[in-house]
Amino acid sequence: MGLQRSIDTPRRVLLFAVLPLLASVACATGGRRAAAPRAERELPAGAEARSLFGEPLFPPALDPDTLRDRERQLAEARARFDASPEDPETVIWLGRRTAYLGRYREAIAVFSSGIERFPAEPRLFRHRGHRYVTIRRFDAAIANLETAARLIERRPDEVEPDGLPNARNLPTSTLNSNVWYHLGLARYLEGDFERALAAYRECSKFSTNPDMRVATTHWLYMTLRRLGRDAEAAQALEPILEGMDVIENQDYHRLLLVDQGKLAPEQVLAEAADSGNAVSFATVGYGIGNWHLFNGRRGEAVALFRRVIAGGSWASFGYIAAEAELARMGRTPK
Repeated sequence: MGLQRSIDTPRRVLLFAVLPLLASVACATGGRRAAAPRAERELPAGAEARSLFGEPLFPPALDPDTLRDRERQLAEARARFDASPEDPETVIWLGRRTAYLGRYREAIAVFSSGIERFPAEPRLFRHRGHRYVTIRRFDAAIANLETAARLIERRPDEVEPDGLPNARNLPTSTLNSNVWYHLGLARYLEGDFERALAAYRECSKFSTNPDMRVATTHWLYMTLRRLGRDAEAAQALEPILEGMDVIENQDYHRLLLVDQGKLAPEQVLAEAADSGNAVSFATVGYGIGNWHLFNGRRGEAVALFRRVIAGGSWASFGYIAAEAELARMGRTPK
């Protein structure tokens, strides 16, 4: 199905048309087709994914102002695509703006249609890989992100514009850092810590500002601890300082200060809980849960992972990681 037809079609018809594509979407590695898991093909109406425990996951509710802004931005992205359908940039932003509304499967279809037309564009694989993580298709995420990693090998790195800008409107990541960061995450969620470590090592080469440095170090540290490489984990923490100029990844920064023994875990967790920000609590809750695991307190870790899932921010990385943790332990989310 051509992308032009997809974008010109009302959303209800579009979803009807793209679901078969999602069920057997082109795999990132050549012409092979990867069938979606049965549970995904049998989603109830309106659901975007199933949790790792089989529960349907529905798009997050947005407050009226946010919903209005994001729908306006999506309409603008569609208009730019209509004006320049041969520019992969317009496809990328159409997919990104669709995903920001919680329409992750539709976004994947947009990226997939773009890949059919621009198969050497690493950004399409990078963003599709990210959204496969969101819907718990870790295998497909890894395939897409590994393809993106190959495609960026001989390409200069570039700043990746933010779709949801931070307080200073300063992008903090690049294409290369995002490809390796999300690849490390997908492998980590699969429990493939050795290969996650390799991805985070590579990501560190492109994490040149405080925000990316603390984000990458957070996952790198946790990966090393999972591998029992505690001395290397401690060494990874050495560049992390209390006064770093972090714009948007304060949660990761504070978790690293907990790992260094400079902040109390109870204090950081309480502040995240009091913030009213479910994504922030998921990030901190998962990190502190891991801190309990590293210190032999498995029961406290399980309880905290369950609190993260009760928070409901199912598209956030902390939530997905807590879910994956409980699934590996053979524990239920409640």
